[in-house]
Amino acid sequence: MKPVVAIVGRPNVGKSTFVNRLVGARNSIVDDQPGVTRDRIYFDVEWQNKVFTVIDTGGIIPGDEDDIMLSIFDQAKMACEEADKIIFLVDGKEGVNPVDYDIANILRQSNKPVYLAVNKLDNPNSLYMTSDFYSLAVGNPIGISALHGSGGVGDLLDIVTEDFSVSEEEEKKDTIKIAIVGRPNAGKSSIVNALLNENRVIVSDISGTTRDSIDSHITYKEKNFVIVDTAGIRKKSKVDWGVEKFAVDRAIRSIRDCDVAVLVIDAAQGISDQDKKISSIVTESGKGLIVAINKWDLIEDKKSNTINQFEKNLSNEIPFLDFAPKIFISAVTKQRLNQIFDKSLDVYEQCIKRVSTGLLNKVINEAYMLNPPQSVKNKRLKILYTTQTNIQPPTFVIFANSAELLKDHYKRYLENKLREAFGFFGTPVRILVRERTSKA
Repeated sequence: MKPVVAIVGRPNVGKSTFVNRLVGARNSIVDDQPGVTRDRIYFDVEWQNKVFTVIDTGGIIPGDEDDIMLSIFDQAKMACEEADKIIFLVDGKEGVNPVDYDIANILRQSNKPVYLAVNKLDNPNSLYMTSDFYSLAVGNPIGISALHGSGGVGDLLDIVTEDFSVSEEEEKKDTIKIAIVGRPNAGKSSIVNALLNENRVIVSDISGTTRDSIDSHITYKEKNFVIVDTAGIRKKSKVDWGVEKFAVDRAIRSIRDCDVAVLVIDAAQGISDQDKKISSIVTESGKGLIVAINKWDLIEDKKSNTINQFEKNLSNEIPFLDFAPKIFISAVTKQRLNQIFDKSLDVYEQCIKRVSTGLLNKVINEAYMLNPPQSVKNKRLKILYTTQTNIQPPTFVIFANSAELLKDHYKRYLENKLREAFGFFGTPVRILVRERTSKA
């Protein structure tokens, strides 16, 4: 196991900026607005050939009774319990704050090594103006500038990692990344917590609670998974500039980085235009897809055909999702919840499936003979050869006498024939056309 270092402090002291500096990328959302980071977020960091995990936490204010702030405080406490060491970040520009004393008292009781980093000393001449922070009684303060990466950042990391072992190359494990996506308040975070059997992410009735995309590792039936909780994706016209826009961008990036996306639909509210938009993002990204109808426990007077009727409505509303498996779940009762893992594994196998060239050409040629396309201006499409060129998603190139003669409706017909022959459930299928003149 890699050593774990938690970054804690009150709001707006620069924790996410510091984490981004350590990671070398803008992974945590940074904004002047306090309280942007809420859940605990994990990143791997390498320093002097030593690899360790940092946890970015939300800004804490001990004693604040606001529901969200209490949840942030709980997440930060869990991060400290998990951590081997703690970096306590304070604001050097503002000086010692009463809240800093409250946090310092809590950290002293953790019985973990605590390192005091005085941030925002962006002027080199101010790096040594840290004497006031000795009053926190949590060790020697080290002046840093997370924004510029200057000052004592390197010294701080040297001290924190001095007893960490030098990492050796590890063989990458076969892990399936599942992104939980959907519109706000569909129950995504509740699903993640139920799958992990812990309060991994903050759950609230307030729309937009989740902001960063949160990765969690879990093993199910001896298979490794990463579950990614994402921010709810609203219509573009309703998204506010700033934190929410970054959160939505991060959610879309998580879709593009995943192996399988689970689109969460609120059973009580039904299918929305935004569900259609999100499913389009998934299919256009070429990712595996499962449709999870959540809050099924709230549907009253269920009958034997209730599921069939919902599936029929879903097919009518979003016909291009007929290839995706549907599961009817409840994050509250955990009904059918483990199907997310089982179906994701099945869908992933379909995403990476390869078809032999001989069998592929046999299926395409039979489909062509069974239903040849209509001629256009006395010209008829001739399919010369077909080959699979890629996976994730399965991609096929048809060599034909004319690309223009392969119309969209006939391409859909060929796709259906490929699905009938080879499955490919849960994954988009791409068919490309290349022109090649047939030999006389």
